[in-house]
Amino acid sequence: MIRRLSLLLIAALTPAIGCKNEQPSIPLDPPQASGTVAADTSGAGSKLFGEELQSAGADSDLQSPGESTTAMATDRIHFTDVAKPLGLNFVYQNGEAGESLMVEAVGGGVGVLDFDRDGRPDLFFSQGGDPAADTSPHQPAVSLFRNTLPPRDPQTHPLDDVAAAAELGRYGYGQGVAIGDFNADGFEDVYLTCVGKNTLLANQGDGTFRDVTATSNTDDGNRWSTSAAFADLDRDGLLDLYVCNYVTYDPKHPLNCRNSKGENRICHPREIPAWPNACYINQADGTFAEQTNARGLAAAGGKSLGVAVADFNADGDPDIYVANDTTANFLFDNRGDGQFAERGLLLGCASNYEGLLQASMGLAVADFDRNGFFDIYSTHYYEESNTLYRNLGAAGFQDITGRVGLHTPTLQSLAFGTVMQDFDCDGWQDLFVTNGHVENYADNPILKMRPQFFQYNGSRWIETSERVGEFFAGKYVGRGVATLDFDNDGDLDIAVVHQNTPAALLRNDSQRGHWLKLNLVGRQSPRQGTGCRVTVTAGDVQYVQELIGGGSYLSTSEPVLVFGLGEFDRECRIEVRWPSGLVQQLDHLHVDQAITIEEGDDGDLRE
Repeated sequence: MIRRLSLLLIAALTPAIGCKNEQPSIPLDPPQASGTVAADTSGAGSKLFGEELQSAGADSDLQSPGESTTAMATDRIHFTDVAKPLGLNFVYQNGEAGESLMVEAVGGGVGVLDFDRDGRPDLFFSQGGDPAADTSPHQPAVSLFRNTLPPRDPQTHPLDDVAAAAELGRYGYGQGVAIGDFNADGFEDVYLTCVGKNTLLANQGDGTFRDVTATSNTDDGNRWSTSAAFADLDRDGLLDLYVCNYVTYDPKHPLNCRNSKGENRICHPREIPAWPNACYINQADGTFAEQTNARGLAAAGGKSLGVAVADFNADGDPDIYVANDTTANFLFDNRGDGQFAERGLLLGCASNYEGLLQASMGLAVADFDRNGFFDIYSTHYYEESNTLYRNLGAAGFQDITGRVGLHTPTLQSLAFGTVMQDFDCDGWQDLFVTNGHVENYADNPILKMRPQFFQYNGSRWIETSERVGEFFAGKYVGRGVATLDFDNDGDLDIAVVHQNTPAALLRNDSQRGHWLKLNLVGRQSPRQGTGCRVTVTAGDVQYVQELIGGGSYLSTSEPVLVFGLGEFDRECRIEVRWPSGLVQQLDHLHVDQAITIEEGDDGDLRE
């Protein structure tokens, strides 16, 4: 372990091959992050996550004790793209005009929220346009698709863009969509990240939104922000906000990068300095306080594209994992006193198993091996391979990508949005990944790429992309991805954002096993249950999930938990651990139903 740690530290401190030492001249000067901290090595070889470090052998058995595995993945999973027949006609416009500007590569996101509280999940899309133009009526605006499925009028589409009626408009060159009820009024709000000024939109509860960026103190100037996540970082019951920032960039005077032939090309992130990330702590009065440095959330490097907030070490406090582009990924360990320590290197999830720093974009978080700890799947650049970090608890993380069949299938892909869910409810997790290159020069033969789908059978991941629907035979420039149960049938569907071509809504038509779908309503905890840790016991098998903050890429999934139980058809037991500290035990629950659990409610569950 000590030798492995040394390799990681050397890799993090050594410049990448071919990277120039000098920084290019650019119009904007990045702020200097005071209190910048490197990885804490004071406890190396002794305590990690507050527990004694234990060695994890390379030949560790990934199969749960007593579990048998199937030789092949199932053929029960199938998706159908229903965006067009349902009226979802959204296109993210990245504004490309042959100049190969860096902002054109990042793409847009999608957020899932029930903005009108009618019990149906709606879809909020960010929008691009011309990155150099000021906000004007001539720029494309965001879209909010209200879900009216089943439609009251058979002549109307069940998904209708109501952005104008909701008093939404143009908010700059949009990137990510974070969803959360920051003021705990029961109506979900929206935070839009942009190239330039970000925007916080408060849901007024009457079908409209109001821009409260200035009064809420969440205006961070002209940074280039990407993914963001709402989460209760200080456990006071209110949602705080963590914002990923990428590199310094002036859209009106962008750095011009060219290849050896003098042709325009997308600038490499190593050529531009990073912007520090930001953390806003909810002050319970409609405002936030920027406390990045004060909370120990400043770290060297950055160039962040993805974030996931989850209790990775199962100590009851939310930790923050950040995906960085060509620099070491961050894992901010929550110490439980409102302070964080960056320990990605120490815990084995800052680089791949060789100690190489990768171009990390999207993140999927789930307990794929059913050991009670949340694992991390990170998407990467072309010919890098995506990475699966297995969470070993007190021993940290281990890159097991090659051991479980996930290395070679992703080498020829450039991946962004990703989600890990049990789509056929067989008791094991599945992976969806959307792909697409960033080099958008004319006639690039690998600009558009096929999406990928993987199934875990208890010992290995098997790619089944060719067997799960016609959508997977097409090629796209994929970016944001979110899951939702848009038709309220108990299984999870997928929304996918593409560059300059229509977004997809993949209806889950899989043959599925038994299941439970949970909606969580917080009282002392965040209203939508963010941070809740739920354990379902079905016979002698336990399934653990958490409503995490962030995840995927530039997107926010619906705040529901769907547990696949396979062939288990008897009564099961649920334990809910709320961020407030309350633990609820629910016994003798029948399978195949959707349940709403309210914090502290000892009465009957609502179905």
